[in-house]
Amino acid sequence: MFRHNPRGQGKLTDAAKTFETIRQLVSDVLQIPPEQVTLTCSPENLSSWDSVQHLNLILALEAEFGIQFDSAEMDRMNSISQILDLLQVKLASRV
Repeated sequence: MFRHNPRGQGKLTDAAKTFETIRQLVSDVLQIPPEQVTLTCSPENLSSWDSVQHLNLILALEAEFGIQFDSAEMDRMNSISQILDLLQVKLASRV
């Protein structure tokens, strides 16, 4: 899914780096092994991802990436894939 950067052999793409950071944060917040965190993970298939942990995850993401999510964005963050997509947009708009 993630491609290597053609200019830097063996380097992860920005999306892959962002995913790995998300993976570690989700692992820490939800207290699950990082290898269990995939793009399809959501509150529907992770019992530890409840409303309180959702807020804790959002706070961790905001602190790690130096960004703020509004309430509409928080409501859309229903899977790791959606979180990654939203983060990529927000990070790209900062540049």
